[in-house]
Amino acid sequence: MIPVRYVDNHLLVIEKPAGWLSQADRTGDMDVLSEMKSWVGACFNKPGNVYLGLVHRLDRPASGLMVLARTSKAAARLTDQLKHRTVEKQYLAWVEGEAPERAQWEDHLIKENGHVRVVNASKPGAKSASLEMTRVSFHNGTSLLSIRLHTGRPHQVRVQCASRGLPLVGDMRYGATSELDGRNLALHAAALAVDHPTRKTRMGWTSQLPDSWPEVIRVAASSWLDDWKTGRGYPDDLPQLPAGS
Repeated sequence: MIPVRYVDNHLLVIEKPAGWLSQADRTGDMDVLSEMKSWVGACFNKPGNVYLGLVHRLDRPASGLMVLARTSKAAARLTDQLKHRTVEKQYLAWVEGEAPERAQWEDHLIKENGHVRVVNASKPGAKSASLEMTRVSFHNGTSLLSIRLHTGRPHQVRVQCASRGLPLVGDMRYGATSELDGRNLALHAAALAVDHPTRKTRMGWTSQLPDSWPEVIRVAASSWLDDWKTGRGYPDDLPQLPAGS
């Protein structure tokens, strides 16, 4: 049910469908970590408890690329890369309104009662949030944005966009007036690059937008993804490697 983009002895790269949890919670709903542990166990004939490290997350209503660690060494090294911001995670967000062509947004966020908002930097508990955005296209009163995070705060993209009058399509929680598919929101982890934890080579993947997004937005996104991949010299599609690689 979850597309696998790459697997070797240390890494597993997948495309999370919108609506899936990254990790199980009290609801018992479908989650990536449990599903992929089962997949690894079946694929590599591993009985019993399978190790799989969750080193980053995606919001439940978002979709796109995630990297999971198949060893504790890989988990530690990927976590270190995330800490030092050498992992490149590029998002595509479809928002209501006309966004600027390019900007860097600096805010302070606080999470209270499950809701995140922008606050003054002096407020106790406030955490800095920074991102770069570029407008990919503007169509019928909406903008497609490419976003690179400098920090990884909960709901960061959603709140920083909404606070500027640019709520994500489908994100009724933060002020959107139009739905995407009635359940999810228009945020997709579209490009990912990491240093392999043991071989040290740079590896990257791209992911097309889900079919639930309008065709005109998907076409604009596809062109942007081609440019991203070409500019970094990554092959069209990295193969899955055998278990001994």
